[in-house]
Amino acid sequence: MRGRIMIGLATALALVGIAVPASGAQAMAPPPHIGADAVAAHLDRLQAIADESGGNRAAGTEGYAQSADYVAETLTAVGFTVELQKCESCTEPDSNVIADWPGGDESATIMFGAHLDSVEDGPGSNDNGSGSAALLQVALTLAEAKPGMLKHVRFGWWADEEQGMNGSAYYVENSGVDDLEAYINLDMVGSPNPGYFLSHLDTPYGQAMATYLESAGAPAEEKDGDCDCSDDQPFADAGVPTTYLDTGDEGIMTEDQADKWQGTAGEAFDPCYHEACDSYPDNIDTTALENSANTTAQALWTLAVTTD
Repeated sequence: MRGRIMIGLATALALVGIAVPASGAQAMAPPPHIGADAVAAHLDRLQAIADESGGNRAAGTEGYAQSADYVAETLTAVGFTVELQKCESCTEPDSNVIADWPGGDESATIMFGAHLDSVEDGPGSNDNGSGSAALLQVALTLAEAKPGMLKHVRFGWWADEEQGMNGSAYYVENSGVDDLEAYINLDMVGSPNPGYFLSHLDTPYGQAMATYLESAGAPAEEKDGDCDCSDDQPFADAGVPTTYLDTGDEGIMTEDQADKWQGTAGEAFDPCYHEACDSYPDNIDTTALENSANTTAQALWTLAVTTD
């Protein structure tokens, strides 16, 4: 793990041209707090879809199609412009869900994403129902708050990640990324023995994500040598700055990590990774779910909401 950077968040943001209030100016109001119950309600629905669809929400299944419909219909109802983008190069003919919130500078869009599919062996509540549910509640919180927008905000729920980031790669190749300032990814954010990992932690976008975690007593650790190893990879390959939040997979928590995050050393962050037991509620830590949703909301407000 690298040491935490010593410059402040405002300084880091200013270095890349992200507007922050001048000294003495009115501070931006923080985002509304997101409770675990709100996020868990979406996870409960995704679990029910899996239960009704052969036990999973994998690519090419009715479970995936119903999951995409649930996200799209929920966001359309609160004012998002939603596209079901059919992924022609995916292993199955599934659709990405792309949702734009009106307003903000569209030439400097901040995009948030999470993959919506599970593996075939289980319902995928942590991987990646957790990221999908947290992202959905962040989007609903934005719609309810209706803040002034400095930057445009877009959300994506990706098809066919488990076969190789195919949905996100299709989006990058066919929708283009010239309008994107940054892409922020959520994948596995409710692990039952959670850590808090961020890729590219020493960037303004990583720091925008880390702010809430620090305040919540769950400081972020740099992820896997700054890997781009989920749906952030196609964006990073296309030159878009990225950061990626997760709370751990089958890796084993160390003693130092257990002390830092009040976890259990010597056990996996997620013992049900890619297994049938990755189900809600048994394989989800609701505190991690809540922290991850609020981390994402804080980043959105920091990067895209105006102080006006």
